[in-house]
Amino acid sequence: MNSMAEPKKLHIAMFPWLAFGHIIPFLELSKLIAQKGHRISFISTPRNIDRLPSIPPHLTPLITLVKLPLPHVENLPENAEATMDVPHHIIPYLKLAHDGLEEPLSHFLESSAPDWIIHDFAPHWLPPIATKLGISRVLFSIFKASSVCLLGPTNQDAHDPPTELQHLLVPPKWVSFPTKIVFRLYEAKKFFESFEENSSRVSDSFRFLTALSGTKALAVKTCVEIENEWVKLLGELHDIPVIPVGILPTSAQESSDSEGNSTWNSIVEWLDKQEKGSVVYIALGSEVRPSQEDFTELALGLEQSGLPFFWALRKQSDLASWDSVQLPEGFEERTKGRGVVWKSWAPQLRILAHESVGGFLTHCGWSSVTEALQFGHALIMLPFLVDQGPIARFLGEKLVGVEVPRNEEDGSFTRDSIAETLTLVMKEEEGKTYRDKAKEMTTIFGNKDLQYRYVDKFIEFLERHAKM
Repeated sequence: MNSMAEPKKLHIAMFPWLAFGHIIPFLELSKLIAQKGHRISFISTPRNIDRLPSIPPHLTPLITLVKLPLPHVENLPENAEATMDVPHHIIPYLKLAHDGLEEPLSHFLESSAPDWIIHDFAPHWLPPIATKLGISRVLFSIFKASSVCLLGPTNQDAHDPPTELQHLLVPPKWVSFPTKIVFRLYEAKKFFESFEENSSRVSDSFRFLTALSGTKALAVKTCVEIENEWVKLLGELHDIPVIPVGILPTSAQESSDSEGNSTWNSIVEWLDKQEKGSVVYIALGSEVRPSQEDFTELALGLEQSGLPFFWALRKQSDLASWDSVQLPEGFEERTKGRGVVWKSWAPQLRILAHESVGGFLTHCGWSSVTEALQFGHALIMLPFLVDQGPIARFLGEKLVGVEVPRNEEDGSFTRDSIAETLTLVMKEEEGKTYRDKAKEMTTIFGNKDLQYRYVDKFIEFLERHAKM
């Protein structure tokens, strides 16, 4: 009888958007599903597949890496296959190339007949293909629930999309509970772009809402311990089961690279010499491209703070010839010994796990901040891209960090505002609240058993709702 009750082993296709901030959470989820014995076809482009971290040997029989060549489109540089390969204004052309994957993906799905496809926001053309082939779908959002709620309900006729910037500077009318998660004026100007048609011929909001239609569930990289009311609201807005899958933590031991131990040995030698909790770690993710002016003010504010620092600063991609901001003249000489500017790959999780690190100056990418909160680090928040501002407000509500003050009109900031925020969060008595609250968060973000229980519930959903 037991064998009869055993759910059948599933074949699940995973199809993330072409950004490593999406690809890596999809890969983490794939590994956790494969651990339960289900087969995964992980689909991306050749160059992105080649840049993935290695799959643990015991899972390689269950995870097949599927390469679909990215079609050539005008204005997209050759070999550019991820957002980290191009400046921001070229990303719509990457979306256009991604839309060209419709036919090869359709052929793959037809020939391999997976039980499920777990996909991202971008393939608005996928629903009719999956329906025709009888493949069930889940949209997996790497954005947390509160960020997705800002897009509004599925039925766009039920509310007016924002027509004025002022609409975005206050909580949306469909949010019935108090919140400070709103856009700043300079962010609102950018957010309007998500409702506008771009060079990819459709808007991001259209992509998301169309890709969501007909899915069995919306899986979200979050947990109810921090976003309970937002998870409930998200389900109400779209009239769909919303399944938190946890924050998908990786371990410091798993985050290795081909440069591996030699890189880490050099870094840890310096970290070991610093006082416990004294170092601020700085990293702005793989997509943030600060202007030269912003970059200069950040560097000089860091210097002015007098704090020990480790700045993970590397060219985002070997294609990134446009990535040409320069450190202020003499900066490295003046801060030598007190700080490290690391210009190649850095093992972020291992650095965050080191006891000398006490704070994290971050762009507020959701994966990065969840990694920092695994280790209880207070945050100095400097958001740049559209979803990062609301994440910063969300974390501000939780009192785990402080945003760097900025000009409301253009988002500019000064070296003084950087230095003062760093000092407040890292050293001042007034900042103790943020340091304490961040440490408390380890009970959620650092609790792997709790996080894995979320994935287990998601897998149960996939098993229960698979077509027999």
